[in-house]
Amino acid sequence: MRKPNVDINVFIERRKQLAQLIPGSALILTAHPEYIRNNDVFHAYRQDSNFYYLTGFEEPESIFVFRPGCEKESILFVRNKDIERETWDGFRYGPEATQKEFKVDAAYSIDKFEEIAPKLLAEVDKLYYRFFYFKEYDSIIEKALLDTKDLKRRSGVGNLTIADSYQLLGEKRIIKDEFEKDQMRKAAEINTFAHTQIMKAIKPGINERELHGIFIQSIMSQGATREAYGGIFASGNNATTLHYVFNDQICKEGELFLIDAGPEYNYYASDVTRTYPVNGKFSDDQKRIYERLLQLQKSVIEQVKPGITMFNLQKFTISSLVDLMLDEGLLKGIKDELIMNMDYLKYYPHGIGHWLGMDVHDSGLTTIGGEPRQLEPGMVVTIEPGLYIPESDKDAPKALRGMGIRIEDNLLITENGNEVITEKIPKEISDLENFLS
Repeated sequence: MRKPNVDINVFIERRKQLAQLIPGSALILTAHPEYIRNNDVFHAYRQDSNFYYLTGFEEPESIFVFRPGCEKESILFVRNKDIERETWDGFRYGPEATQKEFKVDAAYSIDKFEEIAPKLLAEVDKLYYRFFYFKEYDSIIEKALLDTKDLKRRSGVGNLTIADSYQLLGEKRIIKDEFEKDQMRKAAEINTFAHTQIMKAIKPGINERELHGIFIQSIMSQGATREAYGGIFASGNNATTLHYVFNDQICKEGELFLIDAGPEYNYYASDVTRTYPVNGKFSDDQKRIYERLLQLQKSVIEQVKPGITMFNLQKFTISSLVDLMLDEGLLKGIKDELIMNMDYLKYYPHGIGHWLGMDVHDSGLTTIGGEPRQLEPGMVVTIEPGLYIPESDKDAPKALRGMGIRIEDNLLITENGNEVITEKIPKEISDLENFLS
């Protein structure tokens, strides 16, 4: 029998904490659907983050019902044991082993959900569920709600109040506990090894795809389950496309190489970007622009602490980058007007960073009460200024065309500041050139 990868008490404790937030309510989470890749072959499966966050259960075709304060609080509906299908597709827990191994109060066949769910929901007044997220499940949940209403019809009670489960759990997940911090530090450690392996391999003539393969081998060899997201391995002008996905061009002499890649370890992501020369030596123009961006990133990192907002960090970044753009002849005019007109978006079209956790762009509100959210201890964010000058941009100085640079690190917010958990990945010019050589 397979055993869960993480101590199940981690998930039990999360459910205990959540129970205090939603008394008298129920929460329904559905497993991530499987999707066909071609013919009868599926895409590699990865469980929904919220579902895994509360259960640790990784099989598809599953539904989790949580009812704090009821006789059976935690219930999983899962696939039946099926030896024939297991011969083809691999191990299944089945209801009996699921209840035992994942320490839930009850487990049933997924085939019994329509029969049992209305009875479970009849005992609560409110339901947390996200409609239109996995549409494959919406009709099933809708029928359960209608059947629940029928069970209550003599009481005069109408439909259950529905609230968004995504926001509820996003606010729970945005603050990392000690277990989660350790997982993210481990993911960062794996990423450090993988990024340095790419630095060892980069040279003129190598294909971006080969570098991508080296990265995947490196993270897998260190215990990662998968990539946290589709990695970006972009040489030359390809780096001016923010989400470059092809990864199939030859790296050439004189070009910069931008790698934005990270592993997932026990469902926790690392997300790092580095930019350096394919041949190991920055040109004068490359060095000048890179150093300005590096100093900007370090200045932003120094400001990251509880109480500050990503909104203010972005304002500072925009102001600094517009200075750079003016100095380099990318923009012309009055600084305040260029900012007001958002002319900088031509060369810096994204934000300074994002939440990081189980999802690479993690859940959690960015504004509260209409105001930008303040950073708090336990949050993890990325800090990633960048500059992108397409080869086709005839308004840019010729020496800068085709240059894309981004520098990204992962920061854990602490009581008095921050911990850069990816700081061991080289980014100083001297360190990069020494390492690359």
